[in-house]
Amino acid sequence: MAASSLQPARTLDDLYTQMKEQAQNRGPSFFHLRAQLPLQGRTHLPLATSDRMRVWLKTYASGGENELHAHPLEDHIFVVLQGAAEFYDRGEIRRVEKLDGVFLPRGAFYWFKTVSDEPLVMLRVGAMAPGADLMKDGRISANGQPMSGFSAENKEVPLILSERWFE
Repeated sequence: MAASSLQPARTLDDLYTQMKEQAQNRGPSFFHLRAQLPLQGRTHLPLATSDRMRVWLKTYASGGENELHAHPLEDHIFVVLQGAAEFYDRGEIRRVEKLDGVFLPRGAFYWFKTVSDEPLVMLRVGAMAPGADLMKDGRISANGQPMSGFSAENKEVPLILSERWFE
């Protein structure tokens, strides 16, 4: 899939379809960090995928957040490219701003919210544990039950895109 044709995933099935297409590539993947900014909701733009790693550009409207969760089969990082967020675990709150990052080892519980007036834009890079299925969400809630990132339980709201772009 050419970088210029990438569109934000609107559903978990969209995300998996794009990732499956990307994972078939056995050569270098080139991408540009560009995304349409949301007025409401969040976007998930898969940039590159292999059988063990995934790279996404994610955007969150001002005030956007998610629910406490963990990824038991994936280590991942977020790097803030625009805006600011507060990351929460089960005992600490940490503000991350432009060019700050957070590393989340598999199984670490966290949630975050946007705390800037402008939309939050983050690069997300994840590496799957050996034997994990890259095409499964693998997200669990605080009670250990599966929880889709595209669910109301994870504070998903309808996406409304602005005319503004991050690039």
